[in-house]
Amino acid sequence: MKNKALTVIVFLICSCICAQESTVSELKINGLKRTKESFIRRLAKVKPGAVYDSVKVATDIARLKRLPGVANAVYKTVKNEDQSYTITYDIEENFTIIPGFNIATATNGEFAFRVSLFEFNLLGRNQILGGFYQRDVFDSYGGYWEAPYLFTNKFGFGINYKNLVSQEPVFFDNDNDVNYKFESKALEVNLLYEFDFHNRAEIGINISEEEYDFLDGNLPTGIPSSLSADKIAYRGEYEYNDINIDYQYVSGFRSLLDVRFVTGGDEFLRNFFIGRNDFEFFKRIGEKGNWANRLRLGFASNDETPFAPFAVDNQLNIRGTGNVIDRGTAAIVLNTEYRHTLYEKGWFVIQSNAFIDTGTWRNPGGDLVGLVDGSTLRFYPGLGIRFIHKRIFNAVFRLDYGYGIGNDASNGIVFGIGQYF
Repeated sequence: MKNKALTVIVFLICSCICAQESTVSELKINGLKRTKESFIRRLAKVKPGAVYDSVKVATDIARLKRLPGVANAVYKTVKNEDQSYTITYDIEENFTIIPGFNIATATNGEFAFRVSLFEFNLLGRNQILGGFYQRDVFDSYGGYWEAPYLFTNKFGFGINYKNLVSQEPVFFDNDNDVNYKFESKALEVNLLYEFDFHNRAEIGINISEEEYDFLDGNLPTGIPSSLSADKIAYRGEYEYNDINIDYQYVSGFRSLLDVRFVTGGDEFLRNFFIGRNDFEFFKRIGEKGNWANRLRLGFASNDETPFAPFAVDNQLNIRGTGNVIDRGTAAIVLNTEYRHTLYEKGWFVIQSNAFIDTGTWRNPGGDLVGLVDGSTLRFYPGLGIRFIHKRIFNAVFRLDYGYGIGNDASNGIVFGIGQYF
């Protein structure tokens, strides 16, 4: 018995000695130019003097690669003579002052465009500041500021203002298409919290003034030519992120849930609930291939109103359809595409893309069976190309052509900045 007790004591002593020896003596951070080193150290799980943990090191590297200001990050570990570790994070920064330019077909058949300018590494702390101007028949503009780590390394704040004005087609059962001028002035504030490396959430409030004014079309009896409402929307967002990024290649799984409860409506612009969840799955295929998938599920209050919240649109869900060609109160949309690197040299990449966008909608006031009976199914295969700058954040110049299959199908080109999803 004494021998066993002695063995346990010796084992515990040795374990303590080993634990003391396996510490991080120094954390070096190299390669920073605009990003503040204090910001990186604030985010890092690895701290000098703490016990060495290879899982924490790998988590730090993955987390850094998700930051807008970081193009890539790698690490090196050196075991010192005293059995402690010196860890070095080598960071390659992104250029983060990014202009944006999107082109699409407007609802009146002309071109719609959107220009923007954003700084994604404001003050060297990966805060986002920027704004946009949009011309889609009418003029719109907006501005954003988001600081995910403003208060602590987990707790942040965001605010944005948008003045959106557009020509909105509204659809009725008798196949009458009526165009309204839609204007929304909205201020939104959000609190952001990161529970851990994989899980984060937002809560916020959106205060808006909305107006619909009749433009043209055959207005049915009983439908007003002008509507307005002062609305308050309470929103929540939850994200699970297990994505690994290696320049233009992405792998892993991500789920993003967004829910809103909108109050302050009237007979036609009613109070409603709306929820949407995007499930994204990415997989590397060989050395140059990337398979990307997004399943979008949407559900809203099933009011029988022509102003339903979910829209079929080029820029939102199905490439080649056009700008706001249909509306619904529930939706199932699947986007799947194969990306293949055709050319890569230094910072420059040319990537091809073959995709299928398909989806179904529930008509306002209809049954959920409408999502699966094929009556609203849209199926759009297509091809695209990307021109990518590996060291500029989100510098993916995208050009896609979608071709519709089925009755009343259309086709068209969609141009934008960033991957479609």
